[in-house]
Amino acid sequence: MIKAVIFDLDRTLLDRDASVECFIKDQYDRFEESLKSVSRVAFTSRFIELDQRGYLPKNQVYKQLVHELDLGKGMVVELDQDYQDSFKHHCIPFKGLKEVLLQLIENNYQLGLITNGKGRFQMDNIQALGIESFFRTILISELEGVKKPDPTIFERAMERINQPLEACVYVGDHLEKDVQAAENIGMKAVWKKDKKEEESLARYSIFHLTELPSLLQKMNTKEERSCYSK
Repeated sequence: MIKAVIFDLDRTLLDRDASVECFIKDQYDRFEESLKSVSRVAFTSRFIELDQRGYLPKNQVYKQLVHELDLGKGMVVELDQDYQDSFKHHCIPFKGLKEVLLQLIENNYQLGLITNGKGRFQMDNIQALGIESFFRTILISELEGVKKPDPTIFERAMERINQPLEACVYVGDHLEKDVQAAENIGMKAVWKKDKKEEESLARYSIFHLTELPSLLQKMNTKEERSCYSK
Protein backbone atom coordinates (compact mmCIF):
# COMPACT_ATOMS: atom_id res chain seq x y z
CA MET A 1 0.00 0.00 0.00
CA ILE A 2 1.41 3.38 -1.04
CA LYS A 3 1.49 5.78 1.90
CA ALA A 4 4.11 8.30 0.80
CA VAL A 5 4.73 10.23 -2.43
CA ILE A 6 8.18 11.71 -3.03
CA PHE A 7 8.55 14.25 -5.83
CA ASP A 8 11.25 15.67 -8.05
CA LEU A 9 11.07 19.47 -8.50
CA ASP A 10 12.14 20.74 -11.94
CA ARG A 11 9.79 19.75 -14.78
CA THR A 12 7.73 17.73 -12.28
CA LEU A 13 6.24 20.38 -10.00
CA LEU A 14 7.97 23.46 -11.43
CA ASP A 15 7.37 24.14 -15.13
CA ARG A 16 11.03 24.91 -15.65
CA ASP A 17 10.87 25.48 -19.40
CA ALA A 18 8.20 28.16 -19.02
CA SER A 19 10.00 29.64 -16.00
CA VAL A 20 13.32 29.88 -17.85
CA GLU A 21 11.68 31.56 -20.82
CA CYS A 22 9.99 34.07 -18.53
CA PHE A 23 13.21 34.76 -16.63
CA ILE A 24 15.55 35.17 -19.59
CA LYS A 25 13.22 37.64 -21.34
CA ASP A 26 13.09 39.71 -18.16
CA GLN A 27 16.87 39.52 -17.74
CA TYR A 28 17.36 40.83 -21.25
CA ASP A 29 15.03 43.77 -20.55
CA ARG A 30 16.88 44.66 -17.34
CA PHE A 31 20.35 44.35 -18.89
CA GLU A 32 19.53 45.65 -22.36
CA GLU A 33 21.78 48.71 -22.07
CA SER A 34 24.77 46.50 -21.20
CA LEU A 35 24.12 44.02 -24.00
CA LYS A 36 25.28 46.39 -26.74
CA SER A 37 23.37 45.76 -29.95
CA VAL A 38 22.48 42.13 -29.21
CA SER A 39 18.85 41.42 -30.07
CA ARG A 40 16.36 39.96 -27.60
CA VAL A 41 15.89 36.89 -29.83
CA ALA A 42 19.64 36.23 -30.11
CA PHE A 43 20.18 36.54 -26.35
CA THR A 44 17.18 34.57 -25.14
CA SER A 45 17.18 31.78 -27.72
CA ARG A 46 20.91 31.11 -27.39
CA PHE A 47 20.66 31.01 -23.58
CA ILE A 48 17.89 28.42 -23.78
CA GLU A 49 19.94 26.30 -26.21
CA LEU A 50 23.10 26.45 -24.07
CA ASP A 51 21.15 25.76 -20.87
CA GLN A 52 20.41 22.22 -22.09
CA ARG A 53 17.24 22.11 -20.01
CA GLY A 54 19.17 22.93 -16.85
CA TYR A 55 21.89 20.30 -17.11
CA LEU A 56 24.76 22.70 -17.90
CA PRO A 57 25.99 24.85 -14.97
CA LYS A 58 24.90 28.46 -15.40
CA ASN A 59 28.40 29.90 -15.11
CA GLN A 60 29.34 27.78 -18.14
CA VAL A 61 26.19 28.83 -19.97
CA TYR A 62 26.91 32.51 -19.43
CA LYS A 63 30.61 32.12 -20.18
CA GLN A 64 29.79 30.68 -23.60
CA LEU A 65 26.96 33.14 -24.21
CA VAL A 66 29.10 36.16 -23.35
CA HIS A 67 31.91 34.86 -25.55
CA GLU A 68 29.65 34.24 -28.55
CA LEU A 69 27.92 37.62 -28.26
CA ASP A 70 31.18 39.48 -27.47
CA LEU A 71 29.80 41.12 -24.35
CA GLY A 72 32.97 41.33 -22.26
CA LYS A 73 34.14 38.88 -19.61
CA GLY A 74 32.82 40.97 -16.73
CA MET A 75 29.27 40.20 -17.78
CA VAL A 76 29.63 36.49 -16.95
CA VAL A 77 29.65 36.99 -13.18
CA GLU A 78 27.01 39.71 -13.31
CA LEU A 79 24.53 37.71 -15.37
CA ASP A 80 25.15 34.49 -13.45
CA GLN A 81 24.61 36.21 -10.10
CA ASP A 82 21.44 37.77 -11.41
CA TYR A 83 20.20 34.31 -12.39
CA GLN A 84 20.87 33.00 -8.87
CA ASP A 85 19.13 35.99 -7.30
CA SER A 86 16.23 36.59 -9.67
CA PHE A 87 15.06 33.25 -11.07
CA LYS A 88 12.80 32.72 -8.05
CA HIS A 89 10.64 35.64 -9.19
CA HIS A 90 9.75 33.78 -12.38
CA CYS A 91 8.80 30.33 -11.08
CA ILE A 92 5.76 28.92 -12.86
CA PRO A 93 4.02 25.84 -11.41
CA PHE A 94 2.40 23.12 -13.46
CA LYS A 95 -1.36 23.45 -13.59
CA GLY A 96 -3.12 22.19 -10.49
CA LEU A 97 0.06 21.89 -8.39
CA LYS A 98 -1.27 23.04 -5.02
CA GLU A 99 -4.64 21.40 -5.55
CA VAL A 100 -2.98 18.04 -6.24
CA LEU A 101 -0.69 18.29 -3.21
CA LEU A 102 -3.61 19.22 -0.99
CA GLN A 103 -5.67 16.33 -2.34
CA LEU A 104 -2.85 13.88 -1.64
CA ILE A 105 -2.53 15.16 1.92
CA GLU A 106 -6.30 14.90 2.40
CA ASN A 107 -6.00 11.31 1.19
CA ASN A 108 -3.47 10.71 3.99
CA TYR A 109 -0.35 10.49 1.84
CA GLN A 110 2.86 11.82 3.34
CA LEU A 111 4.84 13.97 0.92
CA GLY A 112 8.56 14.42 0.34
CA LEU A 113 10.77 16.10 -2.24
CA ILE A 114 14.21 15.28 -3.66
CA THR A 115 15.95 17.64 -6.08
CA ASN A 116 19.42 18.04 -7.48
CA GLY A 117 20.85 21.55 -7.39
CA LYS A 118 22.15 24.31 -5.15
CA GLY A 119 20.61 24.52 -1.70
CA ARG A 120 19.58 28.16 -1.45
CA PHE A 121 18.59 28.41 -5.12
CA GLN A 122 16.29 25.38 -5.05
CA MET A 123 14.78 26.32 -1.69
CA ASP A 124 14.06 29.81 -3.03
CA ASN A 125 12.17 28.23 -5.92
CA ILE A 126 10.22 25.87 -3.65
CA GLN A 127 9.22 28.81 -1.46
CA ALA A 128 8.34 30.89 -4.52
CA LEU A 129 5.88 28.18 -5.55
CA GLY A 130 4.37 28.33 -2.05
CA ILE A 131 4.65 24.58 -1.46
CA GLU A 132 7.33 24.19 1.23
CA SER A 133 4.81 23.45 3.99
CA PHE A 134 3.29 20.53 2.08
CA PHE A 135 6.38 18.35 2.47
CA ARG A 136 7.44 16.37 5.48
CA THR A 137 11.00 16.34 4.18
CA ILE A 138 12.94 18.18 1.45
CA LEU A 139 16.33 16.94 0.27
CA ILE A 140 18.52 19.14 -1.96
CA SER A 141 21.65 17.51 -3.36
CA GLU A 142 24.11 20.30 -2.47
CA LEU A 143 23.00 20.23 1.17
CA GLU A 144 22.95 16.43 1.31
CA GLY A 145 26.36 15.95 -0.32
CA VAL A 146 24.85 13.35 -2.64
CA LYS A 147 22.64 13.60 -5.70
CA LYS A 148 20.32 11.53 -7.86
CA PRO A 149 20.66 8.87 -9.18
CA ASP A 150 22.70 7.80 -6.11
CA PRO A 151 20.41 5.51 -4.06
CA THR A 152 21.58 7.16 -0.82
CA ILE A 153 19.45 10.26 -1.34
CA PHE A 154 16.33 8.15 -1.94
CA GLU A 155 17.05 6.07 1.16
CA ARG A 156 17.45 9.23 3.26
CA ALA A 157 14.10 10.52 2.07
CA MET A 158 12.34 7.30 3.06
CA GLU A 159 14.08 7.35 6.44
CA ARG A 160 13.04 10.93 7.15
CA ILE A 161 9.49 10.38 5.98
CA ASN A 162 9.43 7.26 8.17
CA GLN A 163 7.98 4.91 5.57
CA PRO A 164 9.35 1.61 4.25
CA LEU A 165 10.43 1.12 0.65
CA GLU A 166 7.26 -0.69 -0.41
CA ALA A 167 5.08 2.17 0.87
CA CYS A 168 6.78 4.89 -1.21
CA VAL A 169 6.44 6.04 -4.80
CA TYR A 170 8.73 8.52 -6.56
CA VAL A 171 7.45 10.95 -9.21
CA GLY A 172 9.92 12.57 -11.61
CA ASP A 173 10.55 13.61 -15.20
CA HIS A 174 13.98 12.06 -15.83
CA LEU A 175 13.92 8.41 -16.85
CA GLU A 176 17.41 7.63 -15.57
CA LYS A 177 17.89 9.93 -12.57
CA ASP A 178 14.32 9.67 -11.31
CA VAL A 179 12.41 6.64 -12.57
CA GLN A 180 15.19 4.09 -13.04
CA ALA A 181 17.07 5.27 -9.96
CA ALA A 182 13.99 4.76 -7.78
CA GLU A 183 13.14 1.42 -9.36
CA ASN A 184 16.73 0.21 -8.95
CA ILE A 185 16.30 0.22 -5.18
CA GLY A 186 12.87 -1.38 -5.40
CA MET A 187 10.73 1.74 -5.09
CA LYS A 188 7.71 2.27 -7.33
CA ALA A 189 8.09 5.19 -9.74
CA VAL A 190 5.86 7.38 -11.88
CA TRP A 191 7.28 9.12 -14.94
CA LYS A 192 6.10 12.74 -15.49
CA LYS A 193 6.21 12.89 -19.29
CA ASP A 194 7.01 16.04 -21.28
CA LYS A 195 4.57 15.28 -24.07
CA LYS A 196 1.18 13.62 -23.86
CA GLU A 197 1.78 11.58 -27.00
CA GLU A 198 5.25 10.51 -25.87
CA GLU A 199 5.72 6.76 -25.76
CA SER A 200 5.51 5.50 -22.21
CA LEU A 201 8.90 4.06 -21.31
CA ALA A 202 7.97 3.39 -17.69
CA ARG A 203 5.45 1.10 -16.02
CA TYR A 204 3.52 4.09 -14.68
CA SER A 205 3.37 7.52 -16.31
CA ILE A 206 1.37 10.76 -16.31
CA PHE A 207 1.38 13.91 -18.41
CA HIS A 208 -0.66 16.22 -16.17
CA LEU A 209 -0.06 16.33 -12.41
CA THR A 210 -3.82 16.17 -12.01
CA GLU A 211 -3.68 12.55 -13.20
CA LEU A 212 -1.61 11.49 -10.19
CA PRO A 213 -4.25 11.03 -7.45
CA SER A 214 -6.34 8.64 -9.56
CA LEU A 215 -3.22 6.75 -10.68
CA LEU A 216 -2.15 6.24 -7.07
CA GLN A 217 -5.62 4.97 -6.24
CA LYS A 218 -5.41 2.47 -9.10
CA MET A 219 -1.93 1.38 -8.01
CA ASN A 220 -3.16 0.75 -4.47
CA THR A 221 -6.28 -1.05 -5.68
CA LYS A 222 -4.18 -3.27 -7.93
CA GLU A 223 -1.86 -4.06 -5.03
CA GLU A 224 -4.79 -4.91 -2.75
CA ARG A 225 -6.25 -7.25 -5.35
CA SER A 226 -2.86 -8.88 -5.80
CA CYS A 227 -2.58 -9.53 -2.06
CA TYR A 228 -6.15 -10.80 -1.87
CA SER A 229 -5.60 -13.31 -4.68
CA LYS A 230 -2.66 -14.97 -2.94
